[in-house]
Amino acid sequence: MSVAIIEDDPNIRKLIKIVLSELNVPIYEYDNGWKGLDALSQKKFSILILDLMLPGVNGLEICRKIRQSDKQMPILMLTSKSEEDDKIAGLEIGADDYLTKPFSNRELLARVKALLRRSELKSNTDIKENRLISIGTLSLDLNNRILTKNGIEINLTAKEFDLIQLFMSNPGRTFTRMDVLERVWGEQFEGLEHTVNSNINRLRNKIEEEPSQPKYIITMWGLGYKFNKYPDIEYG
Repeated sequence: MSVAIIEDDPNIRKLIKIVLSELNVPIYEYDNGWKGLDALSQKKFSILILDLMLPGVNGLEICRKIRQSDKQMPILMLTSKSEEDDKIAGLEIGADDYLTKPFSNRELLARVKALLRRSELKSNTDIKENRLISIGTLSLDLNNRILTKNGIEINLTAKEFDLIQLFMSNPGRTFTRMDVLERVWGEQFEGLEHTVNSNINRLRNKIEEEPSQPKYIITMWGLGYKFNKYPDIEYG
C-alpha cells in the first residue's frame, strides 16, 4: 500500500504526510502536475490525493488522464475553491471524493481510510468474481453479466441473470422458493412463489433444449430447485 500526493503547497504536503503517518505506508509527494503524472505512469499507488490547481497541468486534467488507464485507484481531490461546479467537475471525470481547503486533520484521515476500505472491498470482490462459470454448454461471465450458450449470448433480464448466477454459483444445491425469493428479490413473503416459478420457466425457455424436460434447472419435488452439475448425464 502506498499514497501519492500531488500538491504544490509544501505546507499542505507536510500536513498531509503527518496526518497519514498513522497508516504506516510509504507516502510519495510531487509538487507539480507533470511530475505526478510521470510517477503515476511508472508506479501503482493505493490512493491519490490530488490538488485541483497545480502548475504545469491541473488536477482535472490529471484525473482525466488517469481514468483513461486506471479505473480503480481512489482519487481524493483537494480544492481551495468552494464553488460547486469545481467539485462536480472533479467527480464527473472520475474523482471518488473531494475536500475543500482548509480541511480538518480528522476529516482528511477519515476520508482516506474510507476510500481505502472501499477500494479493498471492490478489489476482493473483483478477485472473487473475475472468472467464468462454465457448466455444460453454458458459460456465465460474472464481471460483465453475460450468459452464453455454445458461445452465443443469451438475452436475460436483470432478475434472470441474478437467478442463473445464484444457481450456477451453487451447482447441486437445492434452493426452496423462499430461498430464491430472499436471495434474488430480497423478499420473504409467502404467496410470491409464483414469481419464482414464472421466472424459472422463462429462464428454462432460454437455456434448455427441451424446457419441458430440463437438464439444467431441475425441479426437486416438494423442495424447490437445483442446478444440475452434470447436464450431459440424464437426470432421473
